[in-house]
Amino acid sequence: MDCNGYRQENHDQNLFPKPKVLVLEPPPVFKFHEDKLSQKFHFLKAWDSPLPLDQFLTTHAHSVQAILSHGTCPVTTNTIRLLPSLGLIVTTSSGLNQIDLQECRRRGVSVAYAGSLFSADVADIAVGLLIDALRKISAGNHYVTQGLWANNGDFSLGSKLGGRKVGIVGLGSIGLEVGKRLESFGCNILYSSRNKKSSVSYPYYSNVCELAANCEVLIICCELNDQTRHMINKEVLLASGKKGLIINVGRGAIIDEQEMVRCLIQGEIAGAGLDVFENEPHVPSELIALDNVVLSPHRAVHTEETLMALVELVMGNLEAFFSNKPLLSPVILDE
Repeated sequence: MDCNGYRQENHDQNLFPKPKVLVLEPPPVFKFHEDKLSQKFHFLKAWDSPLPLDQFLTTHAHSVQAILSHGTCPVTTNTIRLLPSLGLIVTTSSGLNQIDLQECRRRGVSVAYAGSLFSADVADIAVGLLIDALRKISAGNHYVTQGLWANNGDFSLGSKLGGRKVGIVGLGSIGLEVGKRLESFGCNILYSSRNKKSSVSYPYYSNVCELAANCEVLIICCELNDQTRHMINKEVLLASGKKGLIINVGRGAIIDEQEMVRCLIQGEIAGAGLDVFENEPHVPSELIALDNVVLSPHRAVHTEETLMALVELVMGNLEAFFSNKPLLSPVILDE
């Protein structure tokens, strides 16, 4: 770029400064696409500042109209109250448990989220974890790479997926995608959800414990809130039985993790496939040591294609807000 072009660019930026967006912690999308996002918005990076968070927020209190957040970054009552000009929170997650929605409702702060953008990818991981746990793919890989096949002979038998009774906890957009995939494998789908769905013919259970007792696999797809925290407790785990498998692609704290570890060690359930954990990124050492547990580092939503689509959605929501247009993926904040 020549000097005149450089001066013109700076002149344009001075006349039309980029809207400021607060980022409390770097969302995963920043790792791959920060340059593209930064072309249109000026990001105030709280984690890069030497100031304590409250002081950083106070310093920028009147210039911040929007926050970019992600699934494990809390946006608390205190944060919202320190930003009197705040009008929008955009989260890169589908879950909303990390945002104080009640305070947003009180203040009139809009919230935009990923919606159903991740549903297909999360469903793929759920089915992948299930197949891995049943057919012992990861355990078999370890058996080969550690030289055990040559020394010990044939590996242990796996189990068939087709014909299994699979209970889905939370038949939202992710749960429906999981059901669709597993029907193709010849599985029988049952479900538990806040309400019975008239759009599906799957048997419905209002009680999660009854669902667990009537299926061989329990797949957790629901959101985390006060009602679902530790919903998968000792009673539900024991109801799954010694041949029961637990797959979790929801949130770690939906399961009582300590109780699940105990059940796995004592053989009270057959195994688990887990993409989420209660205290991420820390995973109980007992889970790591078990061959009947498949672990994934909360990566269900992370594919190249979906991250690119997420960038477009984030930019679209921010542009809509700063242009006084309707948000692309608003959260309906019920009274």
